[in-house]
Amino acid sequence: MSAKYEPKTALGRFINSLEETIIAILLGLMTLVTFMNVVLRYGFNASLSWGLEATTFLFAWLVLFGISYAVKVTAHLGVDALTSMFSAPVRRLLAIVAAAICVAYAFLLFKGAWDYWANFANLPQTNGHWFPTGLEEMKRTSYRAWYEVLELPMPEWLRWIEPLMNDGDHYEKLPRFIPYAMLPIGMGLLLFRFIQAFIQVMRGQTDSLIVSHEAEDAVDDVRHMNYEE
Repeated sequence: MSAKYEPKTALGRFINSLEETIIAILLGLMTLVTFMNVVLRYGFNASLSWGLEATTFLFAWLVLFGISYAVKVTAHLGVDALTSMFSAPVRRLLAIVAAAICVAYAFLLFKGAWDYWANFANLPQTNGHWFPTGLEEMKRTSYRAWYEVLELPMPEWLRWIEPLMNDGDHYEKLPRFIPYAMLPIGMGLLLFRFIQAFIQVMRGQTDSLIVSHEAEDAVDDVRHMNYEE
Protein backbone atom coordinates (compact mmCIF):
# COMPACT_ATOMS: atom_id res chain seq x y z
CA MET A 1 0.00 0.00 0.00
CA SER A 2 1.19 3.56 -0.62
CA ALA A 3 2.46 5.60 2.30
CA LYS A 4 0.24 8.32 3.68
CA TYR A 5 1.77 11.76 4.15
CA GLU A 6 1.85 12.77 7.82
CA PRO A 7 3.23 16.21 8.79
CA LYS A 8 5.60 15.98 11.73
CA THR A 9 5.33 19.52 13.10
CA ALA A 10 2.53 21.92 14.00
CA LEU A 11 3.62 24.25 11.18
CA GLY A 12 3.62 21.34 8.75
CA ARG A 13 0.13 20.30 9.81
CA PHE A 14 -1.09 23.88 9.42
CA ILE A 15 0.40 24.24 5.93
CA ASN A 16 -0.96 20.85 4.88
CA SER A 17 -4.41 21.76 6.16
CA LEU A 18 -4.22 25.12 4.39
CA GLU A 19 -3.27 23.53 1.07
CA GLU A 20 -6.06 20.96 1.32
CA THR A 21 -8.53 23.74 2.20
CA ILE A 22 -7.49 25.81 -0.83
CA ILE A 23 -7.88 22.79 -3.11
CA ALA A 24 -11.32 22.07 -1.63
CA ILE A 25 -12.39 25.71 -2.06
CA LEU A 26 -11.29 25.78 -5.70
CA LEU A 27 -13.12 22.53 -6.42
CA GLY A 28 -16.20 23.77 -4.56
CA LEU A 29 -16.28 27.07 -6.47
CA MET A 30 -16.00 25.22 -9.78
CA THR A 31 -18.93 23.02 -8.81
CA LEU A 32 -21.00 25.96 -7.58
CA VAL A 33 -20.49 28.11 -10.69
CA THR A 34 -21.23 25.17 -13.00
CA PHE A 35 -24.35 24.23 -11.01
CA MET A 36 -25.63 27.81 -11.07
CA ASN A 37 -25.14 27.99 -14.83
CA VAL A 38 -27.06 24.74 -15.36
CA VAL A 39 -29.96 25.94 -13.20
CA LEU A 40 -30.08 29.31 -14.97
CA ARG A 41 -29.88 27.78 -18.42
CA TYR A 42 -32.54 25.10 -18.03
CA GLY A 43 -34.70 26.80 -15.44
CA PHE A 44 -34.69 30.45 -16.53
CA ASN A 45 -33.29 30.36 -20.09
CA ALA A 46 -30.37 32.51 -18.96
CA SER A 47 -26.73 32.01 -18.03
CA LEU A 48 -23.73 33.57 -16.39
CA SER A 49 -21.79 35.03 -19.31
CA TRP A 50 -18.58 34.74 -17.32
CA GLY A 51 -19.30 31.25 -15.93
CA LEU A 52 -17.23 29.24 -18.41
CA GLU A 53 -14.22 31.55 -18.13
CA ALA A 54 -14.41 31.51 -14.32
CA THR A 55 -14.57 27.70 -14.28
CA THR A 56 -11.61 27.52 -16.67
CA PHE A 57 -9.49 29.74 -14.45
CA LEU A 58 -10.51 27.84 -11.31
CA PHE A 59 -9.64 24.54 -12.96
CA ALA A 60 -6.25 25.91 -14.03
CA TRP A 61 -5.61 27.12 -10.48
CA LEU A 62 -6.62 23.71 -9.12
CA VAL A 63 -4.24 21.89 -11.46
CA LEU A 64 -1.29 24.24 -10.94
CA PHE A 65 -1.72 24.23 -7.17
CA GLY A 66 -2.39 20.50 -7.04
CA ILE A 67 0.80 19.58 -8.91
CA SER A 68 3.05 20.75 -6.07
CA TYR A 69 0.73 19.27 -3.43
CA ALA A 70 0.89 15.89 -5.17
CA VAL A 71 4.71 16.08 -5.13
CA LYS A 72 4.64 16.72 -1.39
CA VAL A 73 2.36 13.78 -0.61
CA THR A 74 4.06 11.63 -3.31
CA ALA A 75 0.78 11.11 -5.14
CA HIS A 76 2.27 11.33 -8.64
CA LEU A 77 2.42 7.98 -10.37
CA GLY A 78 5.70 6.55 -11.56
CA VAL A 79 7.15 3.36 -12.99
CA ASP A 80 9.82 1.70 -10.84
CA ALA A 81 9.83 -1.75 -12.47
CA LEU A 82 13.40 -1.16 -13.69
CA THR A 83 14.87 0.69 -10.70
CA SER A 84 13.51 -1.88 -8.24
CA MET A 85 15.82 -4.45 -9.84
CA PHE A 86 18.92 -2.61 -8.55
CA SER A 87 20.46 -2.66 -5.12
CA ALA A 88 19.59 0.02 -2.53
CA PRO A 89 22.74 2.14 -3.16
CA VAL A 90 22.07 2.19 -6.92
CA ARG A 91 18.41 3.03 -6.38
CA ARG A 92 19.43 5.93 -4.14
CA LEU A 93 21.87 7.21 -6.79
CA LEU A 94 19.20 7.01 -9.49
CA ALA A 95 16.75 8.80 -7.17
CA ILE A 96 19.29 11.60 -6.64
CA VAL A 97 19.73 11.98 -10.40
CA ALA A 98 15.95 11.93 -10.97
CA ALA A 99 15.36 14.49 -8.20
CA ALA A 100 18.07 16.79 -9.61
CA ILE A 101 16.48 16.61 -13.08
CA CYS A 102 13.08 17.41 -11.55
CA VAL A 103 14.54 20.44 -9.73
CA ALA A 104 16.16 21.73 -12.92
CA TYR A 105 12.95 21.19 -14.89
CA ALA A 106 10.83 22.93 -12.25
CA PHE A 107 13.28 25.85 -12.24
CA LEU A 108 12.88 26.26 -16.00
CA LEU A 109 9.11 26.12 -15.62
CA PHE A 110 9.26 28.77 -12.91
CA LYS A 111 11.40 31.04 -15.10
CA GLY A 112 9.04 30.63 -18.03
CA ALA A 113 5.98 31.18 -15.85
CA TRP A 114 7.47 34.37 -14.38
CA ASP A 115 8.43 35.75 -17.78
CA TYR A 116 4.96 35.07 -19.16
CA TRP A 117 3.14 36.57 -16.16
CA ALA A 118 5.46 39.58 -15.95
CA ASN A 119 4.12 40.75 -19.32
CA PHE A 120 0.75 41.37 -17.71
CA ALA A 121 1.93 42.66 -14.31
CA ASN A 122 4.16 45.63 -15.29
CA LEU A 123 7.18 43.68 -14.06
CA PRO A 124 10.45 42.91 -15.85
CA GLN A 125 11.10 39.58 -17.49
CA THR A 126 14.37 37.75 -16.88
CA ASN A 127 17.28 37.81 -19.29
CA GLY A 128 18.84 34.59 -20.47
CA HIS A 129 17.44 31.79 -22.60
CA TRP A 130 17.66 28.90 -20.14
CA PHE A 131 18.70 30.40 -16.83
CA PRO A 132 18.12 34.00 -15.74
CA THR A 133 21.12 36.27 -15.99
CA GLY A 134 19.33 39.36 -14.71
CA LEU A 135 16.20 41.41 -15.29
CA GLU A 136 15.38 43.22 -18.50
CA GLU A 137 15.17 46.99 -18.59
CA MET A 138 11.56 48.08 -18.28
CA LYS A 139 10.19 50.63 -20.74
CA ARG A 140 6.87 52.36 -20.74
CA THR A 141 5.85 50.35 -23.78
CA SER A 142 6.49 47.16 -21.78
CA TYR A 143 3.53 47.77 -19.46
CA ARG A 144 0.72 45.29 -20.11
CA ALA A 145 -1.34 45.47 -16.89
CA TRP A 146 -4.22 47.03 -18.83
CA TYR A 147 -4.89 43.69 -20.54
CA GLU A 148 -8.22 42.28 -19.38
CA VAL A 149 -9.87 38.86 -19.47
CA LEU A 150 -12.78 38.29 -21.83
CA GLU A 151 -15.84 37.99 -19.57
CA LEU A 152 -15.10 38.13 -15.84
CA PRO A 153 -16.24 41.52 -14.48
CA MET A 154 -13.96 43.62 -12.32
CA PRO A 155 -14.92 43.29 -8.62
CA GLU A 156 -15.56 46.63 -6.97
CA TRP A 157 -13.42 45.73 -3.96
CA LEU A 158 -10.38 45.51 -6.27
CA ARG A 159 -10.71 49.02 -7.66
CA TRP A 160 -7.82 50.12 -5.44
CA ILE A 161 -5.36 48.49 -7.86
CA GLU A 162 -6.32 50.79 -10.76
CA PRO A 163 -4.04 53.68 -9.72
CA LEU A 164 -1.20 51.22 -9.10
CA MET A 165 -1.44 49.11 -12.24
CA ASN A 166 -3.50 51.04 -14.82
CA ASP A 167 -2.67 54.74 -14.27
CA GLY A 168 -6.05 55.17 -12.61
CA ASP A 169 -7.97 54.08 -15.70
CA HIS A 170 -11.14 52.07 -15.14
CA TYR A 171 -11.07 48.28 -15.56
CA GLU A 172 -14.25 46.90 -17.12
CA LYS A 173 -13.09 43.29 -16.83
CA LEU A 174 -10.71 41.57 -14.46
CA PRO A 175 -7.08 42.35 -15.39
CA ARG A 176 -5.24 39.31 -16.65
CA PHE A 177 -2.35 39.55 -14.21
CA ILE A 178 -4.68 38.45 -11.37
CA PRO A 179 -5.78 35.01 -12.65
CA TYR A 180 -2.45 34.51 -14.43
CA ALA A 181 -0.59 35.00 -11.12
CA MET A 182 -1.12 31.32 -10.37
CA LEU A 183 1.45 30.46 -13.05
CA PRO A 184 4.53 31.69 -11.14
CA ILE A 185 2.94 30.79 -7.79
CA GLY A 186 2.22 27.22 -8.87
CA MET A 187 5.61 26.71 -10.51
CA GLY A 188 7.36 28.29 -7.53
CA LEU A 189 5.61 25.85 -5.20
CA LEU A 190 6.53 22.98 -7.52
CA LEU A 191 10.19 24.01 -7.45
CA PHE A 192 10.10 24.27 -3.65
CA ARG A 193 8.57 20.79 -3.28
CA PHE A 194 11.10 19.21 -5.64
CA ILE A 195 13.94 20.84 -3.68
CA GLN A 196 12.44 19.35 -0.52
CA ALA A 197 12.27 15.92 -2.18
CA PHE A 198 15.88 16.27 -3.38
CA ILE A 199 17.05 17.06 0.16
CA GLN A 200 15.15 14.06 1.52
CA VAL A 201 16.85 11.76 -0.99
CA MET A 202 20.28 13.25 -0.22
CA ARG A 203 19.72 12.70 3.50
CA GLY A 204 18.73 9.10 2.91
CA GLN A 205 15.19 9.62 4.19
CA THR A 206 13.90 7.94 1.04
CA ASP A 207 15.43 6.10 -1.90
CA SER A 208 12.69 6.91 -4.37
CA LEU A 209 10.44 9.76 -5.43
CA ILE A 210 7.70 7.21 -6.08
CA VAL A 211 5.48 6.12 -3.23
CA SER A 212 2.12 5.83 -4.94
CA HIS A 213 1.42 2.50 -6.62
CA GLU A 214 -2.27 2.74 -7.42
CA ALA A 215 -2.25 -0.12 -9.91
CA GLU A 216 -0.61 -2.50 -7.44
CA ASP A 217 -2.98 -1.36 -4.69
CA ALA A 218 -5.99 -2.01 -6.93
CA VAL A 219 -4.74 -5.53 -7.73
CA ASP A 220 -4.25 -6.23 -4.01
CA ASP A 221 -7.76 -4.98 -3.25
CA VAL A 222 -9.27 -7.27 -5.89
CA ARG A 223 -7.20 -10.21 -4.59
CA HIS A 224 -8.47 -9.64 -1.05
CA MET A 225 -12.06 -9.42 -2.31
CA ASN A 226 -11.70 -12.73 -4.12
CA TYR A 227 -10.26 -14.38 -1.02
CA GLU A 228 -13.17 -13.12 1.09
CA GLU A 229 -15.66 -14.61 -1.33
